[in-house]
Parts: sequence; structure tokens; C-alpha cells
Amino acid sequence: MNLRKRGIFLIPLVLFVSALVGGTYGTRVTAQNDDSDGKVQDSLRRITQVLRTAEQNYADPVDMEKAIFNGAIPGMLHTLDPHSTFFDPKSFAALRDDQRGRYYGVGMQVAPQNGKTVIISTFPGSPAFKAGLRTGDVIAQVDGKRTDNLSTTAVAEMLKGPRGTTVKILVEREGTPEPLPFTITRDEIPRFSIDHAFELTPGVAYIRITQFNETTSQELRDKLNQLNAQNLKGLVLDLRGNPGGLLSEGVAVAEMFLQRGQLIVSHHGRASKEKQYTARGNRSLSAPLVIVINRGTASAAEIVSGAIQDHDRGLIIGETSFGKGLVQTVYPLSDNTGLALTTAKYYTPSGRLIQRDYSDVSEYDYRYLRGGSSHAEVKSTDTGRQVYGGGGITPDVPLPETTLNRFQQTLGRNDVFFNFAKRYLAENKTIDRDFEVTPAVMDRFRQFLQE
Repeated sequence: MNLRKRGIFLIPLVLFVSALVGGTYGTRVTAQNDDSDGKVQDSLRRITQVLRTAEQNYADPVDMEKAIFNGAIPGMLHTLDPHSTFFDPKSFAALRDDQRGRYYGVGMQVAPQNGKTVIISTFPGSPAFKAGLRTGDVIAQVDGKRTDNLSTTAVAEMLKGPRGTTVKILVEREGTPEPLPFTITRDEIPRFSIDHAFELTPGVAYIRITQFNETTSQELRDKLNQLNAQNLKGLVLDLRGNPGGLLSEGVAVAEMFLQRGQLIVSHHGRASKEKQYTARGNRSLSAPLVIVINRGTASAAEIVSGAIQDHDRGLIIGETSFGKGLVQTVYPLSDNTGLALTTAKYYTPSGRLIQRDYSDVSEYDYRYLRGGSSHAEVKSTDTGRQVYGGGGITPDVPLPETTLNRFQQTLGRNDVFFNFAKRYLAENKTIDRDFEVTPAVMDRFRQFLQE
């Protein structure tokens, strides 16, 4: 893509974003619109001049596509808010896969460890699971190519492919002297959003939702049916670390616990009218409800928590949630790219703003250190209890995450438990379902630490 072609792509994108931000779109032409268009054209000329100068004079060859996709456009969007995002073709395709809840590949989760790619888990029923790959295996080669020092993203891309195609994987396994070859046929891999659903005690169920994708509400219905929801005495819904996802699925989950007609969430913005989402049917579960949240609970997960809290339907425990209440509308653009632009803000049924203030902090502080203040809006639930907005969902019962001591943190950072499990499995070959940590296992663990 030469500079001229890049400019052709960049200009309509910037015009489009500028129109949405400045409110200049529409059929009515005014002098103010003409003035705004003139400012946009001046800005585009400056951008083009900078790009051309860099391409012609920079000390090293310039990857102009990277400069635009990873620099110019994201930089422009980040001046608006922390969540407006540009997607290049690869990231836009990944977004679509996440929303659909499926992709084509072998079905496993991998992570880096000491310059190698290690299998963290294989998805039950997936091609990798059926082939016999297991947690702890090191992926040494994919189709004959070494994976040493490759990123996990790069290795994951090598494992993905069209349905029905094969991939050859060479793995190194603890306790096995020679690498093990596997030939696996790729298939559709569902990405389930519920990874745990069981009874904590007779009649009290526990369900964890990790994200909200296209299958979440149906998964929850299926799990409740399996757990005989009508006879449940209580449900613990774990939304810790849930980053959100599809608004429609958050609404569908919330209405399973609410009465017909109860408000779940509303949103409105400068260029969008207020839209309200209400429960459309009779609730699927009447038993007492507890929702567990933490600082990683965001977006659609906060919508569910806020609706349950405002209607006094359940108890919210844990940490104050992240505070992500900006509505992103995804606009497909040319060249298989996309733009997620903030177009409105979310409000709970009591009128609380979910979004945390981000105006006076860096993006790093906002995302990772929970920088940004709460507006401390005071609202009331259906029964008159005071609740606070403008900074995420504040739990009814604060319960901070367990803090690890230095020794425990060291064990975690060095993957000690994971590596011991690999060693123990290699030495014992099989692990029974009724496995318990006996004094003999603890003695072996202490020996492993010394080694």
C-alpha cells in the first residue's frame, strides 16, 4: 500500500470519525458545516504532510500501514475516550469471532513460559482434547516450524485454519524422553461463556459467566435446567473478571431474574435518543440470588449487576466493579477494518451512570491501577436503599480479594504449582477424580521446591 492509497483510505475514515464527533453529518448544509469541513481538510493535509515527510526522510524504512493502523488512528481515537478503538483486519476478524462465540482451530489455550509455548488447557470435546494433548505439553513445532521465542498470538494463528484442514504438532511432554507427534484435523471450536456450573450444597447452585457472547443466555438457560432451577434454594452467579461483551446478551441474562416490564438498563448520548431495555418475560429463577463481582467486572456484567441491585432482586458482594459504561457502536469500514466508537452512556434502572471518570488520569492508570474518581451519585433502589453511581457498581457487601504474601506471589510468578502438577502427572501417569492432597503429596511438593 503506497502513500497515495493509504491517504485514500485514511481520508474517508478521518472524515467519518470527525463527522460523528463534531456532529456535522446530515443532509442540511450550513455555513457552520462548511467551516467544520474546512478545518477537517486542513487537518488532513497536515497529517498527509507528516506521513509523507516521515516516509521520505526517516532513518529506517517506514512501515506506513503500521504507522497509520497502530499510531495515527488509535492516537486520534484515544483523545476521545479510553474505549473508542480502531480494528485492523486481523483484530476486526478476532472481534467477530469473539462475538460469535466460535472459531476454527484445534481447541486449546496456550501461554508463554521461559521462551516456550505451553498448553494451559484443552477444551473438552475439541480436536486437541480428542487427540490426547494435555495441560503442560510444550508445543515445540507447528507444521515443521519451531515455536521457540514466538509469541503466543503467533502460535495461536498457526494453529487456526479452515475447518477440515490438518495441522501437525510436535510436543515435548514431562517424563517423555522423545517429542510426541500429533496430526489434528481442525474443526469449529465453540467458545463457551460458562465454564463452571454445579451445586455448592444441595439446592444451592454456583455458575460462573466469563464473558457475554452470542450464546451466553442460552448457555445459562441450559445450565439452570440441568440444575433443576425450579427446585433451587439459591444461586451464586460469579461475574468476577468478566469484561462484558454483547449488550443484548447482558439484557437477556438480567431479564431471566427480573419481572416482566422491569427496566434493565438505558443509554443515551449527544447524537442518540434514549433507549430503554426492559424485561420481556417472566423470570426463569425466583430463588435468592447472590452476584459476586470484582474490579475486573465490566460493561455488560455491570449492567446485570446494576439491574439486580437497583431492583433489590439479589445481593451484590465483592469489590467495586471496573466502571465501564460507555456504549461502543461498531462500524465496519473498508479493507476489512472496523471502528468501535463511543456513541452513548449506560445508566442503571435507578439512573446511576456506570462509567468511571477518566478525564484526569493516564490510560494506563485508568485500565490497570483503577485511576479516576467516582462522581458519587446517590440514587435509590426500589425499596429506597441508597446506591452510588459514577464509578462502577459498589457491592452491598464489600469483600476484598485475598492478598497473597511474598512467598505465595513468588510461587505464582514462577509457575511452581503448574510445573509441579506436570511433574506429578508424569510420575503417576493418571490422576483419579477423588484425588486428595495427602502428606505424601506435600512431601513430594517440598522436594520439588528444593529441586
